[in-house]
Amino acid sequence: MGLSKREFVVLLALHDGKASSQRDVATQADVSLCTVNNIMKKLREDDLVDAFTLTEAGEAALAPYKVDNAIIMAAGLSSTFVPLSYERPKGVLRVQGEVLIERQIRQLKEAGITDITVVVGYMKEAFFYLEDAFGVKIRVNEQYVSRNNNSTLMLVREQLGNTYICSSDDYFTENVFRPYVCEAYYAATHFPGKADEYCMKTARDGRITGVTVGGTYAWAMMGHVYFDRAFSETFRHVLEEDYSKPETAPKLREDIYIDHIKELRMVMKPYADGVVCEFAITTPSTCARLCLSFARCTTAARNRAGISTLWARRATSLSC
Repeated sequence: MGLSKREFVVLLALHDGKASSQRDVATQADVSLCTVNNIMKKLREDDLVDAFTLTEAGEAALAPYKVDNAIIMAAGLSSTFVPLSYERPKGVLRVQGEVLIERQIRQLKEAGITDITVVVGYMKEAFFYLEDAFGVKIRVNEQYVSRNNNSTLMLVREQLGNTYICSSDDYFTENVFRPYVCEAYYAATHFPGKADEYCMKTARDGRITGVTVGGTYAWAMMGHVYFDRAFSETFRHVLEEDYSKPETAPKLREDIYIDHIKELRMVMKPYADGVVCEFAITTPSTCARLCLSFARCTTAARNRAGISTLWARRATSLSC
């Protein structure tokens, strides 16, 4: 039987080895001291902890939540980034002196995730150097022109387990990756006005119960997604079932998830404004001046990131 969310966060706090009191655990796990007292009592009764150290049984209880790998999707045509994408794919553009995909690989490795596969297609040669430079695996999606990104997940379906699914053009102002994750989730950013994104509705426990394209004052899908093993097994099955259907070819991975949302348990993981950013549409003026702006992040978030600009996802226009 698996751990409850609260048991998981308490065990994880103890696993880090930085807690020497229940107050330390409460701070690291972001739960009340009363909750920690109750959870610690149960964990001791189950022989999962001894004082503030995990027992062998405790380590074994945490092991199923360890992240296996990461898939970075980099096969797309980058059509929303024309004309810059005529010269190079979005993932190898530089922001603040760092190549986008390189920054993401470094953040994954800092979190202890070393099994990383980059799926390429459009201008694939631009990514080949990553194999030697960072020790990642490269796989080529030959269907990137005729299908949407569902073809990338079909290509790597046997690798899906406890897996981060990322896009090469995501930019995280802080490291969002963790070596252990409790359950499948989709990263979300709150839009304080109208949004043309995939907007989520959730149940009280955080499970995503509905998704609509567009919304107002909504939490929208933005950035990476995490598949746990149960999610991966079901998703692989529905993908194989639906893949040959003509209507599946143009679908995004989100669309396939939405089609089977009742079968696929996933929660929403909210992030503060400015943490998760996605690149999208540019204008001639921005291309000419290489003005990179957080089109929808707050000024405080931009200052915190130390970046003056970033193209945000589906920004209709940018000016500098």
